[in-house]
Amino acid sequence: MPGCIGLYCGRTEDQYGNYSECGACASGFRVDENSLCKKCDGAPLNYDWMYLCFMAIVSLVLNWFFIDFTNKRKSSQLLILHGSALLEALISGVCALLVVNPVGNLDITSCPVTQLSDWYTLVYNPTPDYVTVIHCTQEAVYPLYTLVFIYYAFSLASMVLLRPFLAAKFIPRRGTKSIYAALFFYPALICLHAVLAGLIYYSYPYILLTVSVITIAIHLSLFKEQSTLELLKAHVKDGRNIAILLCHWALHAFGIISLTQLEYPKFYLPLLCLIPLPALIYIFTVKFTDPSKLDSV
Repeated sequence: MPGCIGLYCGRTEDQYGNYSECGACASGFRVDENSLCKKCDGAPLNYDWMYLCFMAIVSLVLNWFFIDFTNKRKSSQLLILHGSALLEALISGVCALLVVNPVGNLDITSCPVTQLSDWYTLVYNPTPDYVTVIHCTQEAVYPLYTLVFIYYAFSLASMVLLRPFLAAKFIPRRGTKSIYAALFFYPALICLHAVLAGLIYYSYPYILLTVSVITIAIHLSLFKEQSTLELLKAHVKDGRNIAILLCHWALHAFGIISLTQLEYPKFYLPLLCLIPLPALIYIFTVKFTDPSKLDSV
């Protein structure tokens, strides 16, 4: 039996042992080296799980940011909205895992990611005579692509069903703006994932480390008193600042682990000691970076 042209065109075997014409494999199947569609029954790699976690963390952090940003008056009541956002993320994650194969099980099966083109099968439909297109578009990285869309859909639904009632009951007229913000950034995340999923998959550890370092610097720069002692006091006495700092450190740790996979623990585990370094460098060198003192140098 001749092989199929194109990277992702394959033949499907029916119940009688007959093979179809070359075309797209069904969901959960992937073409093998013999141009046959084979069911994906492997488990996701740790890197794959961390990619899914990263996509969930992005939406959760954005929710937390807009809850804080849209409420100028900081109060303990905002913790209710922060807790709601975390609960929405957990519910959405569990529901998303339960609806993909195997349905009703938190353990999922996946197709292996081998190259960047696996995420963009749409642009690899062959045209043998330069006229007729053989449509072989499929999800070669099942379910890493669709699962993120499903998660964002559940996130939107759980937010609409849960957060407005909590905001109305505990924080009247102060929790709606963060909901409106989410109605804008969730579609933006969906579009971003639709177009750049493959690039994000291969670069998310670097994105996470870079952005977390930049945002901790921005956070520290917003304090009115830019001195080592005052910055230390602000983060010792204020629980909100401690929480922000710990969240950044958690993101640093996640970035290091996702990048190294702790493949060689004796070498990579000590790198976790570098987690507080960006914040400490800023705090202890801030006196040398005051713009008002540059003229006197």
